[in-house]
Amino acid sequence: MDILVIGGTRFFGKKLVELCLQNGHTVTILTRGQSGNPFGAQVKQLIVNRDDAEALAQALESSSWDIVFDNICYAPDEAQKLCEILEGKTKKLVFTSTLSTYEVDGNVKSEEDFNPYDYEIRMGNREDFSYGEGKRQAEALFFKEATFPVVAVRFPIVMGENDYTQRLHFHVERILKGEPISLPNIEAKMSYITDEEAAAFLYFAGISPIEGPYNATATGAISLKDLIGLIEEASGKHARISLIGSDEHSQSPYGVPADWYMSNAKAEAAGFTFSQLHHWLPDLVKTVVKQLQ
Repeated sequence: MDILVIGGTRFFGKKLVELCLQNGHTVTILTRGQSGNPFGAQVKQLIVNRDDAEALAQALESSSWDIVFDNICYAPDEAQKLCEILEGKTKKLVFTSTLSTYEVDGNVKSEEDFNPYDYEIRMGNREDFSYGEGKRQAEALFFKEATFPVVAVRFPIVMGENDYTQRLHFHVERILKGEPISLPNIEAKMSYITDEEAAAFLYFAGISPIEGPYNATATGAISLKDLIGLIEEASGKHARISLIGSDEHSQSPYGVPADWYMSNAKAEAAGFTFSQLHHWLPDLVKTVVKQLQ
């Protein structure tokens, strides 16, 4: 199959490209070129700023793909441009969405908790919306206007040794240095998934006959208190936790006021088997601690 990956040079996007190559597909990556090309001649690379609609259309005008993976769409304007450009050029789009489409209200989230098909579209670019609202608007646009099948994959926080956002690393570094971490609710539970499993589910969503929104998360959830405990155990250091913090530098990127995690029952019913969170998280924490010690 011919596959286009928009944003495929780092983290789970890179893992996705590797998986596509391992399965013998012809792969094109489209990026701004800022992260180079780790795949060399194994892929065709298109260097384009997707915000430039004319340049994007020109780059994609002479090709077609069986599957397009869009890892870097954040707003309805971007989604609309891609729908127009890809009309007649792809058999399927897999869009990377997020847990942030759901409200933080302490309830376990299933796909029905945000219905993009009935959501009112407000056009705009990524600067016009919060991260979560931009993804909601993009989902709504894709599902209402795309002329090809679409899957929106809603990920929780993606973890891995090479996470460029450094969110787990933030907690490990501050604990190792004895610096405070501010959390609004240390008992709040969250969902997580590894970069490898995220890539595996994106690939599954592409090659499987599924459409619509799907949650993709490791099975299980963990409180911030217990996650901090794993770091303390691996590092031998005691965390300094503040439940009220005015210093923005100490605020946890995992900090949420209430439980915020999702069910993966729909995706598992479609045939994908997820890992158990508690099977891999302690080892990942130990690895990151060793990296930073």
